[in-house]
Amino acid sequence: MDRTSFEKLDVYRLSEQLANEIWNIVTTWDYLARDTVGKQVIRATDSIGANIAEGCGRGSKKDNQRFVRIARGSLYETKHWLRLAFHRGLLQPTNIERLRDLIDELTPRLNAYLNSLKQRE
Repeated sequence: MDRTSFEKLDVYRLSEQLANEIWNIVTTWDYLARDTVGKQVIRATDSIGANIAEGCGRGSKKDNQRFVRIARGSLYETKHWLRLAFHRGLLQPTNIERLRDLIDELTPRLNAYLNSLKQRE
């Protein structure tokens, strides 16, 4: 199957990598942690890539920009849930380092992608 346009985007692939890392971490947590913080952080992180994909599928640049902004909001929501997970002792130091690296790379790339869409207007 040919890859669609969003699958070719580095920012999308990075968001997918972050979502998969978080999934792998959350599935090791106990029931209460998975059912509360875990579900929320998974939904927020999955939403980043989903909104990038949906924006690409829309017919206009304005719609695409709107969905990238929503993706950025989901990234910040992800940061919120990860902060809570950290403060509640749910993340290991190796998890924190890996997630921080991914988020530190994804944040400016998401902003750069949004800026590139604005320049194409």
